[in-house]
This record gives sequence, structure tokens and C-alpha cells, in this order.
Amino acid sequence: MSKKDLTGRVVAITGGARGIGAATARAFVERGASVCIGDIDAVGAVALAKSIGDAAHGVRLDVTDSASFAAFLAAAESHFGGLDVLINNAGIMPTGDFVSQAPTESDAVVDINLRGVIIGSRLAGQRFAEQRNGHIVNVASIAGLTACPGAAVYSATKFAVVGLGQALAQELEPQGITVTTIAPGFVNTELIAGLAPSWFVRHFGFVEPENISQAIVGAVTSGDSGLRVVPRLAGTFALALHPAPERLQWLAARIMGLDTVMRHSDSAARAKYDARIHNVL
Repeated sequence: MSKKDLTGRVVAITGGARGIGAATARAFVERGASVCIGDIDAVGAVALAKSIGDAAHGVRLDVTDSASFAAFLAAAESHFGGLDVLINNAGIMPTGDFVSQAPTESDAVVDINLRGVIIGSRLAGQRFAEQRNGHIVNVASIAGLTACPGAAVYSATKFAVVGLGQALAQELEPQGITVTTIAPGFVNTELIAGLAPSWFVRHFGFVEPENISQAIVGAVTSGDSGLRVVPRLAGTFALALHPAPERLQWLAARIMGLDTVMRHSDSAARAKYDARIHNVL
């Protein structure tokens, strides 16, 4: 089977019940793949799978639990007869001042956003190394390229996911495993509810979940490894600032309104999202 042919390929997606994960599940099925949708919200995962059809299967998944993750990958293999791709998409983003953040909340962000990616990459990597073929896609964020005050721990985990992906892309390639890191900008999902993106963010960094799902499917279709920022223009701005002195980066962030996006949120508008993520703490 050609790498570019998605027919018959089996894809496992974490955090797949809504947002980017749900859009990605639909996009892969449209291209002929089968998808196993994992989410801490088992009801949501099963409901989405039923709405998609026989090419989708929904199961409960706690990405912070190695046994749960192993069972999720085993479910994909047993239900569809194999496993070709893992999309590490699960993540949470509480906002607010770092010093006021409860330790349990910080720990949950690290466990879900980073530890879950490490667990999944290792478990899938072991399977893929045995079959000498496979693709791991880790969903990071543009907040993993440029710091986001008001979401410090979230930003830290996404910086780590970018670094992990860069290392694994080199380490696993000789074993036939491709590793891609997708860094979305501000995606129009519940994750950014109550935030007030600046003019710059709205015009250069705002995307729909389908834009991200198409980037993920495109990376798997092409078999390309490495970092992809969506939208590309936002990535150009972020990466161009990397060599600059830190104070200059701060100034640029202020000019573009990036320093306040996470800090000035509408708590009432984020109440539904905050309540949902606190259910997993």
C-alpha cells in the first residue's frame, strides 16, 4: 500500500470526541481510513463514532494512564485489524494567572498535554517499530513557539511537545516511523471560549478545526515529518522572532496583542469549558 493511499489505514485519535479531534476523525474517514476515537468523555466518543458510521469506533481513554492508553490502541487493532497512525490530540487549556493556579490544575495540564503525548508516542512507537512502519502526529500549539502569558503551564507543555517531536522525528525515522508535529494557531473551538483575540490574531492566526484536520491528513498522506504551523503565516511570524533578543520578542508580542489574549478572558463565557475540564482534575 502506498503511503499516499489512506484506504484501509487505521488511525487512532486521542481527545477525539470534539473540536480538532472530531474534525480529524471525519476527515480521515472521508479519505477511506478507519478511525478509533478515544476520549475521557466515552459517551461523546461513542456518539461521534456512531454518527460517522462503521469506519469509526469510539472508546473511553484516559491519556494519563498507560494501561488505558494501551487498551485504546489494542481496541483499534482488534476492531479494525491493525494500527497505522496515532494522533496525539488530547489537551486542556485553563487560563489565568500562574501564581493563582491550583497545583492540581497545573498537574493536570502537564499530565494530559505532555505526559499523555509521551505515553502514547512510546506505546505506538513500540508497535510501529515491530511492523517497521507507522506515523505519529502530535498536536502542539503556536503557544509552543511563542510564550503565552495567562496560560503559562499550557504554553510550557506545548513547547515540550514541539521539542519531543523534533527529537522523535530523528530517533524513530530509522525504524520506519514518521513523526509530525502540528502547531495550530487560535482554533475556533471551545478551547478558546471567552478569549478576546487581537486584530493580529483574528487576521493572521485564527483557523477552523477543519483547517487543522486537513493539515494532519495532509501530513499523513505525504508521509512528511517535522513541524507544521497552521496557519502558515502565523508560523512565519512566530519562527522569525526566535533568533531575536527576548525583550524584542516581548515588544513584538505587545504590538501584536499576543501578551493579553490569554490574560483577559471572559470567565462567564469560559464557564462551560472550565466545568468540563475540571471534571477530569
